[in-house]
Amino acid sequence: MTSVSMRRVDDVPDKELLARHAEGDPHAFAELVNRHRDRMWAVALRTLGDQEEAADALQDACLSAFRAAGRFRGDAAVTTWLHRIVVNACLDRLRRKSVRPATPMGDDATFDAVAPKMPDPTDAHGVSLDVHSALAQLPFEQRAALILVDMMGYSVDDAAQVLEVPPGTIKSRCARGRARLAPLLVHHRNRRDPKNVGGVEGGGMP
Repeated sequence: MTSVSMRRVDDVPDKELLARHAEGDPHAFAELVNRHRDRMWAVALRTLGDQEEAADALQDACLSAFRAAGRFRGDAAVTTWLHRIVVNACLDRLRRKSVRPATPMGDDATFDAVAPKMPDPTDAHGVSLDVHSALAQLPFEQRAALILVDMMGYSVDDAAQVLEVPPGTIKSRCARGRARLAPLLVHHRNRRDPKNVGGVEGGGMP
């Protein structure tokens, strides 16, 4: 078998890299992880909100993917398969830590009070801390759906493949997660829109 190192990396599709790894190519898996490491790390960090926990989860996920490559069925993109393994690794770490679920709030609240989309935690350090803190109060299923759709830019269908649930379930989890986040992040909305702050009328901050 020709080693992946003898071909240009960008000429080797993800599925071929995974197949070559399963067949014993010593270079293929490292190339695959290097290609997708940044987004895998982003999923882990945003899901767990802690760098050390995220690093451990990512290491667990890479080891799981390394061992499970031969069972990849090819019915989804390799990136979807990798991100599914990362999400599962994060869930395993949360289960081991026995994270207490958030107290349910009414599902009739709407995320529109804050913004159409969750604030990206890369926008500012303070927002990042608040978003991670708020996300940590959500049930894991809602948190994972929101991270994939609102923060990672996945379509509902792609997020459904990662989490292995129907698209309608993703929509429901996102809607409920946004509703729970609304009162936790509304102060950021107020900072951006002076009209939402009591006693402030036109002529405020742009």
